Amino acid sequence: MSGGEGETLRNFLPETARGRLQSARLADGIASLVFDVSGLNAGARDSLEADAKAAVAKAPGVAEVRVAMTADRVRRRILAVGSGKGGVGKSTLSANLAVALARMGRKVGLVDADIYGPSQPRLLHAEGVKPVARGEKLVPIQTDFGLPMLSMGQLIEPGKAIAWRGPMVSGALGQLIDAEWGDTELLVVDLPPGTGDIQLTMLQKHKPAGAVIVSTPQDLALIDATRAMQLFELGGVPIVGLVENMAGYTCPHCGGTSDPFGSGGAEAEARDKGVAFLGRIPLDIAIRTRSDAGDPPAAGDGPQAEAFATVARAVADWLDRN
Repeated sequence: MSGGEGETLRNFLPETARGRLQSARLADGIASLVFDVSGLNAGARDSLEADAKAAVAKAPGVAEVRVAMTADRVRRRILAVGSGKGGVGKSTLSANLAVALARMGRKVGLVDADIYGPSQPRLLHAEGVKPVARGEKLVPIQTDFGLPMLSMGQLIEPGKAIAWRGPMVSGALGQLIDAEWGDTELLVVDLPPGTGDIQLTMLQKHKPAGAVIVSTPQDLALIDATRAMQLFELGGVPIVGLVENMAGYTCPHCGGTSDPFGSGGAEAEARDKGVAFLGRIPLDIAIRTRSDAGDPPAAGDGPQAEAFATVARAVADWLDRN
């Protein structure tokens, strides 16, 4: 604090701002304030700045208020969620995994990196919500489920096809990942299916801490899942484990169970490849209907939520050990 004038300025601040004030000085009518904003998200920082400026502007001799902010650097890690082919429920798994991790108290955000087929705005009830920019960085939107999210689907006209070549795709991915994520410590990145430009950009420029691979139990999906694992391994990205999606169907009318896509294939593949098996997600109409309605099952209770929570606990345990 800079002498008596600094203490005077401090007394004009709201109590919540005083505890974060590092220095204050008044010279030539300009009040200069420096705050420690470690742990605050973008919205909280904006509110702190606005409140401080409004309060200190009332102090005698103040003609202008300038605010600077400092924060401890957040160690942010990336968790990639990939699959070898489309149609295996990777985006639904990504959304519910992120929600489940957030419910566990993790500071997690979600990036929808499927540039050509973004679905996270619908899955997280955020269609039509546009992110804003602060300087050269996007500010993620806050979802109803305790996690910030960014998707190309929020930046383009709904229903419009994207016809981009590799460099444009890579640039878009960089904007999403290098956004203003605040105190977010983990980014769950929903990758498009396959092993193309976006996956290579992710490996070369953003280096995930680990990758979760999603597959159905059927042999064809498992062959493609193996290719996805090989890509990450070649890029030096550890495989967190394999998730078997659409694993078993229980008829809501008769209660009978069946396995239209087979059973246990992903677990056997994980065992064969020496990677962890993270859990099974059932083929359940409730998951489909709630997902279409923007109400991720992981946000509630019951067997569907527990299936995603099981995967989330395994992922969290891996992150804590690595």
